[in-house]
Amino acid sequence: MSNIKVPTVAEMTAAGESPEILFWVGCSGSFDDRAKKITKAIVRILNHAGIKFAILGAEESCTGDPAKRAGNEFLYQMQAMQNITTLNGYSIKKIVTGCPHCFNTLKNEYPALGGNYEVVHHTQLVQELIDSGRLKVQGGEFKGKKIVFHDPCYLGRANNVYEAPRAIITKLDAELVEMKRSRAKGLCCGAGGAQMFKEAEKGTKEVNNERAEEALEQSPDVIAVGCPFCNTMMTDGVKHKNKEDQTKVLDIAELIASANDL
Repeated sequence: MSNIKVPTVAEMTAAGESPEILFWVGCSGSFDDRAKKITKAIVRILNHAGIKFAILGAEESCTGDPAKRAGNEFLYQMQAMQNITTLNGYSIKKIVTGCPHCFNTLKNEYPALGGNYEVVHHTQLVQELIDSGRLKVQGGEFKGKKIVFHDPCYLGRANNVYEAPRAIITKLDAELVEMKRSRAKGLCCGAGGAQMFKEAEKGTKEVNNERAEEALEQSPDVIAVGCPFCNTMMTDGVKHKNKEDQTKVLDIAELIASANDL
């Protein structure tokens, strides 16, 4: 990883170049230690596939998703307009995100404020790269392993992206298993709607523990996710059941990067 140079859009622009795609890292992917590993996996995949990409670096700020979900529309619009001004200033056309929350906000909510871009989630991009032959996938350490996929709310129900992550898992020669509640009937990990940043309301059970139990019922080797928030919540749920030695929680990007020794 140390020998991979990740340029900023500003550096590319100064050199008279423009990126094929902008990688939107997101707050979690930038600052959360666990999510940084997912960011690095995505970078390794983009680099391996020969994609000319860049990041905004210090010019990237929060999309405003948590503020909007928490009800602060004014703060959301301030954050969004700052990002739109930056993106439009660089004439950005296509964006890939590591987080479904960023994906949903950039894709569906920025157009109303003047931010019109082609936005894809990293699982969609990986599937595109596999289908076009730019990325070869082999099972590696996951061949024959039992993998269950947890649908992130803002990837699945909000944007109807169900097939891309599952297609990638099957390409790894792994056994894809489903939870009793999956796809459109999937259960939230418990972090959505800005719940990630507050204590849960009084109740009989934490949502993430409920969801982790559903996943563990399938006795998987890996719980695959496509969201840094889901990763945190499912990891905590697995630890709550003392199953972290038997079942790993990994992002789809980590599966691909690890299986291909990227």
